[in-house]
Amino acid sequence: MGHLHELLRATRESGSSDLHLVSGIAPRVRLNGALVPLAGGVELTAEALATLLCEGVSTGQWQEFLASGDLDFALAVPGVARFRGNYLRQERGPSAVFRTIPEKIATLEELGLPPVLGRLADLRSGLVLVTGPTGSGKSTTLAAIIDRINRSLARHIVTIEEPVEFVHQNQRSVFSQREVGTDTVSFAAALRSAIRQDADVILVGELRDLETISLALKAAEMGMLVFGTLHTNSASKTIDRLIDVFPADEQPQARLSLADSLAAIVAQLLLPKAGGDGRVAAHEILLKTPALPNLIREGSISMLVNLMQSGRSEGMQLLDDALFGLVERKIVTPRDAYMKAQDKNRFEPLIDKE
Repeated sequence: MGHLHELLRATRESGSSDLHLVSGIAPRVRLNGALVPLAGGVELTAEALATLLCEGVSTGQWQEFLASGDLDFALAVPGVARFRGNYLRQERGPSAVFRTIPEKIATLEELGLPPVLGRLADLRSGLVLVTGPTGSGKSTTLAAIIDRINRSLARHIVTIEEPVEFVHQNQRSVFSQREVGTDTVSFAAALRSAIRQDADVILVGELRDLETISLALKAAEMGMLVFGTLHTNSASKTIDRLIDVFPADEQPQARLSLADSLAAIVAQLLLPKAGGDGRVAAHEILLKTPALPNLIREGSISMLVNLMQSGRSEGMQLLDDALFGLVERKIVTPRDAYMKAQDKNRFEPLIDKE
């Protein structure tokens, strides 16, 4: 596995988040959000890349990839990092993407996340959703919150992931980290079991289907603290997505369940820093207040904007407000903020001043 390890080590040392291996071109990495050639990389033929990729997995995993054309797994390179790997077959031959998972779990403070997110670790029950597009740092944020629980509270924490990314060491809490496809057949099966395993905290890597979402709501209603992710970019779209996944005749009951169980939504985006040195996260934060359940039950999702604006003193914020603050502090450029903003008219005058 020497050559693959060398590429992964070079990716880590370059400060890149992802390594892309594609048949017919030299390796590329995602650095500060942009895909650039990996220094010293040479073009990989389909045959050479297949040999390289075979080194990184077990015989059984390689056979699974040959049979299905897709494979998700985790790979640990001692002294470097863990990587989330994805193999895919495409027109030109095999390809792969490796996402860097730091060996050390960064704290909320080290990540520079809003202090209010630390309060989510103190919750005893409810559903907490961290949302955003792929590569927006959802897993890193969740790992920091779970680590806060681990260091401060005695809980049984069950994580259900595909694959397991951050590996937590038992501190005050006890972990059961389960990998879909290896330790359990599906997210839903593991979530159903977790309800019977005296779990205090459940982390679901992805709420991807009706059964998993339904079970997550049930677990939260039963008094467990459930964390999950969705690929949505705002609090309102997250609530709509959760409700819309249910059949029409089940949506009223789903709305009631969500109203009772939803504790927080954190929508996260990553933007390049103005100086080009790294990226910074922007967040929309919705927290449970006495008014939130009624808004969800009544379907008044458009009122969430007013709720978050009026709840600033409690730590809530709109994504556009977070973006505007980053521009004012010259952390991101007006143009980059404009590209991510929901109300783009608000940011157009800032671009004109550049």
